Amino acid sequence: MNKLLLPAALSLSLLLSACGTAPGVHEAPAPAVPKVAPEQRLAAAIAASKGADDRELAVQPLRDPQVQDLRDAAVAAIAARNYAAAAEALNQALLIVPDDPAALQERAEAALLQAENERAETLAKRAFDLGSKVGPLCRRHWATIEQARLARGLPQDAASAHAQIEGCTVAGLNRM
Repeated sequence: MNKLLLPAALSLSLLLSACGTAPGVHEAPAPAVPKVAPEQRLAAAIAASKGADDRELAVQPLRDPQVQDLRDAAVAAIAARNYAAAAEALNQALLIVPDDPAALQERAEAALLQAENERAETLAKRAFDLGSKVGPLCRRHWATIEQARLARGLPQDAASAHAQIEGCTVAGLNRM
């Protein structure tokens, strides 16, 4: 009887070993997305918005004084690391000027600081849709979108947003 069990046990062990993965074949792990603090993400977005050429034309619209006061309050709140207060001040500004690309962008950045990455992306996209398609603010929109996507673990989508940044740059005028 032992002679019959040995071949059956060997056959069973061969069958079970065939169910495993082949040696040397492993699934590639998903690329790791490094942990980055929200403040570092915002700094990266701001740095990416800087142009390589200081001759680039950047138009700054006139601001409603009440909106400017709220934007200033948001800047002070961010400096104090009170991101909820900054977001609230910018929400108030957006009640006054709902389609202001700069205010939308600043609100997107506040969302990035609060790790509300989906909201940051949505606001930055809306700001881009309403605003200029060139210049520093355009680069800042796309850099914010890039950082929001990186924070959500979407490196390929982030690379797509990063590619848009270059299209926001227009060569400056030569002033002799």
